[in-house]
Amino acid sequence: MAAQRYAYDKFPATDVEGRAWVGWDAIGDRLTAALRHTNPLVVFDTYHGVDMREIAAALHRIWPAADLIAAADLLRDEETIRRMTAPYVTDDELFGFLSPLTLGDLFDPERLAAARERIRARRGTTVVYGCGAALVAPRADLVLYADMPRWEIQQRMRARTARALGVDNSDESPARQYKRGYFNDWPILDDHKKGLYHRVDFWIDTVHRDRPVMIAARTFIEGIDRTARRPFRVVPFFDPAPWGGQWMKRVCDLDPSKANYGWCFDCVPEENSLLLRVDGELFEMPASNLVYLRPDELMGADNRDRFGESFPIRFDFLDTIGGGNLSLQVHPTDDYARRTFGLRYTQDESYYLLDAVPGACVYLGLRADANADEMLAALHHSQQTGEPFDAERYVNRFPVRKHDHYLIPGGTIHCSGGGAMVLEISATPNTFTFKMWDWGRMGLDGKPRPINIGHAAQVIDRSRTTDEILRRHCNVFRPVAEGEGWREESTGLHDAEFIETRRHWFTAPVDHDTAGGVHVLNLVEGEAASVESPTGAFEPFTVHYAETFIIPAAVGHYTIRPLGERPCATIKAYVRNE
Repeated sequence: MAAQRYAYDKFPATDVEGRAWVGWDAIGDRLTAALRHTNPLVVFDTYHGVDMREIAAALHRIWPAADLIAAADLLRDEETIRRMTAPYVTDDELFGFLSPLTLGDLFDPERLAAARERIRARRGTTVVYGCGAALVAPRADLVLYADMPRWEIQQRMRARTARALGVDNSDESPARQYKRGYFNDWPILDDHKKGLYHRVDFWIDTVHRDRPVMIAARTFIEGIDRTARRPFRVVPFFDPAPWGGQWMKRVCDLDPSKANYGWCFDCVPEENSLLLRVDGELFEMPASNLVYLRPDELMGADNRDRFGESFPIRFDFLDTIGGGNLSLQVHPTDDYARRTFGLRYTQDESYYLLDAVPGACVYLGLRADANADEMLAALHHSQQTGEPFDAERYVNRFPVRKHDHYLIPGGTIHCSGGGAMVLEISATPNTFTFKMWDWGRMGLDGKPRPINIGHAAQVIDRSRTTDEILRRHCNVFRPVAEGEGWREESTGLHDAEFIETRRHWFTAPVDHDTAGGVHVLNLVEGEAASVESPTGAFEPFTVHYAETFIIPAAVGHYTIRPLGERPCATIKAYVRNE
């Protein structure tokens, strides 16, 4: 059989009819033409991470004589905002508590009143810009919005160029900057943005500096609607890790000069981008806009009622082929996640082995002869002294092969060992990993990564020992159905988890039905497959090996047909009915 060919698409996009304006000059011409009022008022609202210097320079260029009002100048002073947000941002390096604050809480009432009076008495063009600009000026002649995906925000945090809401924390570690965003700034700005969706006239993508792309609101909404009713992919992103490997370089066509790639977020709508292809140009925005605007069409009404505007299923890659072990870790239980962090649910997960080399392994659950208290004492000792921790004395180590599946509900000690290419299937919360042992190594910044033995000690499920792990967590495959050229297997998940997974092996088309809920799939075997509508409701959608794709609830019936010479297999995840 011929060698596997790879065609992994790193920039999937939804094609949308419409016009795109590229560059500040073209954008300025269009916006100037849109203003037909005397003394016009323009609102240019933005998300966290947008470069305010670029925006201010562009506004000066478009409207040289305009009165520019920066929303950031109307916030409370930094000391006050730090004090207000301290209970939610906390002093912990990684963890906080979801903030109940609103954007209005952060504005200084006197400064806000003075700005509104300045707007009322305006003569000529006035532009209010920055996070919360629409709150400053609720009625405007033209409303613009510059969004920013969280992955790009993280790159700007690492580059020390991002500024938090009312706080300059650019000198803090990227982990602390991310924490303030996750627990405070992003929930506040998401709530604000939700109230603007139907007020915005033009959306502007400023992900690529000094090369903005603008589309009209009608095009934006058409792109959202089109995506919500057909198969689609979000834009994957890749990142190195202390334990990172080499598999993704080859399969996903990544930069071979990089030392490694450990992570790929292949389907995390809260973090990933969504691309629209408009007028031959790519327009990038957070995929969360789709979740917020079309939750019923995307996730299904029952899932929306259960999870709110939070996409419940996450697929990502963990590459340790040619790398090392992940940290030994545990995720919180549902109750602990709610009480401690204000989350709706925890990060239950599983490891599906896309690939593995001889000697690859997974660490999973306590050994039957292990004493958990002794293990915790040994972990504290290693943390304090730097002496090695004997993980295999306390935790099961299982050899793994390609297409194995290991189930990891919250409270289960685990980590992937070296030599494995893991497709991690989990619930969405993505910052709640309690590391207990990191094998004595440093992070990519040359510093020890945070260890959370205290949190871990409170959530470890001591009943998940060897016999229980072997019986209910390791390769729990069960036949479900079969037909000509296909068979379906249940691969879990664990009874404690709300995600169900099914694997299909097929050499002929396979029928599927969303049954009112969202499906997330990955082509885990074969070169390519075509996702098709029996009624022609959408054009055939081609997926390639290792690509994760989303089937919105609104799709209903669909078929997956194999392409190429090789047999195909998909792993499908969906939310179980309660």
